[in-house]
Amino acid sequence: MKRIERDARCRVDLTLNGVQRSGWCDNRTLLSDFLRQELGATGTHVGCEHGVCGACTVRVDGMAVRACLMLAVQAEGRHVDTVEGLAGARGMSALQRAFKRHHALQCGYCTPGILMSATQFLQRVPRPSEQQVREMLSGHLCRCTGYTNIVRAVLDAAAERRTPASDA
Repeated sequence: MKRIERDARCRVDLTLNGVQRSGWCDNRTLLSDFLRQELGATGTHVGCEHGVCGACTVRVDGMAVRACLMLAVQAEGRHVDTVEGLAGARGMSALQRAFKRHHALQCGYCTPGILMSATQFLQRVPRPSEQQVREMLSGHLCRCTGYTNIVRAVLDAAAERRTPASDA
């Protein structure tokens, strides 16, 4: 394999979980690989590498996207949020607390992607029905849970987020 020299690589500047970050990559590097290997955001999991399983879901400028379908250079100047950024200064987000309360994970491999999709979903649909939650989850593959507790957790988080004392 030919070594790519630093000047043949691309510098990517972005805001990762609210912090300005930079890194170097080949122009063909996937955002998922850039986040994990260059920036150390290993909460972004890589599953199918075809955009089917949802494990690599992150938010770019507030929208849930598959990081395995986006090039790192496309994130230049953008705001990228990963699962590492969900917890705030006061601790876990309402969604993370609900996942814990409802035991909405087992092996946890799919969980970061589901949390990122559900975060964006709840911002767009603050009072979802069970059917709407199930439709949102249809873009994620989980081999362990059967989804029942995940659905309960998302619905519970939606209710908790509507209370004044809750955080996102």
